[in-house]
Amino acid sequence: MTGKRITIRDVARSAGVSYQTVSRALNDKGEIDVSTKQRVLDTARELGYRPSRFARGLVRQDSTSIGLVIPNLLNPYFTEVASGALDAARKRDWHVVVYDTADDAGQEQSTLSMVGSQVDAVIGYFSQPDAVIDQYTSGMPVVQIGREDVTGRFGSIQVDGEDGVHAAIAHLAAGGRRRIGMLDYDYDEPSSRYQWYAEAMRERRLTGCVMPAAQSIEGGQRAMAAMLEAHPDLDAILTYNDVIAIGAMFQARLLGRRVPADMAVIGFDGLAIGNMVEPPLSSVRIDTRQVGAVAIDQVGQLLAGQRPEVAVIRAELMLRGSA
Repeated sequence: MTGKRITIRDVARSAGVSYQTVSRALNDKGEIDVSTKQRVLDTARELGYRPSRFARGLVRQDSTSIGLVIPNLLNPYFTEVASGALDAARKRDWHVVVYDTADDAGQEQSTLSMVGSQVDAVIGYFSQPDAVIDQYTSGMPVVQIGREDVTGRFGSIQVDGEDGVHAAIAHLAAGGRRRIGMLDYDYDEPSSRYQWYAEAMRERRLTGCVMPAAQSIEGGQRAMAAMLEAHPDLDAILTYNDVIAIGAMFQARLLGRRVPADMAVIGFDGLAIGNMVEPPLSSVRIDTRQVGAVAIDQVGQLLAGQRPEVAVIRAELMLRGSA
């Protein structure tokens, strides 16, 4: 590296850690293990690193800031996850900055392009390929939520709802329901939740039907109307998430179906808002606050130069009044 000033990123690259980890090691901050700290200090000494006046201002920040990138603040699922992350960050005296991408790929990429200069680490729900995320975050600690087959250096939190969905179909079948449909996420490919539903239906030799639904109450209403028009003998519905389920339940009642006597409804997420409708919504429940808390914990491990194992949050059936 002779001939140019050694930077904090040079030290990070040579030591095989993030530049945030170098900052913590040089300034004797927490969230870094002893061996990683020593490796960073040895590397800095070998390279002849001397922080510039400007760099000293950057690395001596009093608090860690986390960027939380979510698709839609209007969806209470993401609000609950954010609440869990904020609570866990508060216990560490960290700050969280929330970015809403409006479920738009272009806005997501724009957010990624600026987030690296504003925070120390990123947590998010991303649709961009891993290579694109890596390009924009430049070695920064990143935790991806709800995405399968995460590669490379990223932390990862996955939701496993297979047992919960199987339990939901088993419950409906045990109650005499035989015409069980699903409102899936309106996307290019069937979701993993649909795949769990289809497998559970096959195991019970039941014939299913699926209809795409936008992730909103209105989307649930439109999809339910289309589903009942195509399958008027339907007697139960499983939905991709709770906001779709609430819309589906409203629409079923508007069309003269009693819930749950004529039509059982089960959502997915187990949101608190499900207790605010009548009847209360049954759901395959995720511990949303745990998702946020685990994400913050993984950021802590990444900042300390560690590679966290993939975290799996398992969902389970929660029966209320709608099924």
